[in-house]
Amino acid sequence: MAVIDEIGPGFYRISEYVPDFDLQFNHFLVNDDEPLLFHAGLKGMFPSIRDAVATVIDPSRIRWVGFSHFESDECGALNQWLEVAPAAEAVCSTVSALVSVNDFASRPTRGLADDEVFKTGKYSFRLCRTPHLPHDWDASVLFEETTKTLLCSDLFHQVGKVEPLTQSDVVGRSRATANKRFATWRSSSKRFLAASQLGLDSSPIARLAPAMPPRPPYFENGHSCWNWNAAANVKCEESRPSTLLVAARAAVKSQL
Repeated sequence: MAVIDEIGPGFYRISEYVPDFDLQFNHFLVNDDEPLLFHAGLKGMFPSIRDAVATVIDPSRIRWVGFSHFESDECGALNQWLEVAPAAEAVCSTVSALVSVNDFASRPTRGLADDEVFKTGKYSFRLCRTPHLPHDWDASVLFEETTKTLLCSDLFHQVGKVEPLTQSDVVGRSRATANKRFATWRSSSKRFLAASQLGLDSSPIARLAPAMPPRPPYFENGHSCWNWNAAANVKCEESRPSTLLVAARAAVKSQL
């Protein structure tokens, strides 16, 4: 059963808790002139997420379906949303669109370049490419420039039934989760170091909207092949030419 909470003006978190994994799958609805759903979600969750959306808007009004990277929890139900909402388009990084989504989706996808902005009405969303952060090489995040809300996908994941809003230390909680669940990681601090090197000094983030935890990495020659550590090692310099996305930079530095 999905639970919906308003986390800001026009921003809703739709969360489905899975006891077997002790984690939430979060989806975010932005109610604007052209409504955005960030995370299409898994196919099996589509009915409950659709019903939750229907408590705020008619699902057929959805104009944009966004996600960070091509993976089942991010866009598995994309075609179901495109069927329900005739005017809807998928929106993601250009890399994701070209490599995967255009072939997967039932109609063409809007691929955004790094730093490209699209408007839903009063809100403006800037796509920031973040290869391998939080996940695959096509990854990106969306930054809403009016409310300073970062739709950050798998970053800052936590286990359990997490409250929809908090002013507590999300970095510390996420680190504790990583240390507890993924003890095989060489250094969980590198994950947060990588996050601290991402971003937008001129655009402070007021709200984080994380989705769900990533899968555990696999290892090759002692190094993570799924790339929190790799992202830290290369310092994300290839992913953006100037500044990258800041994920609570000061808080992260205080934790390292």
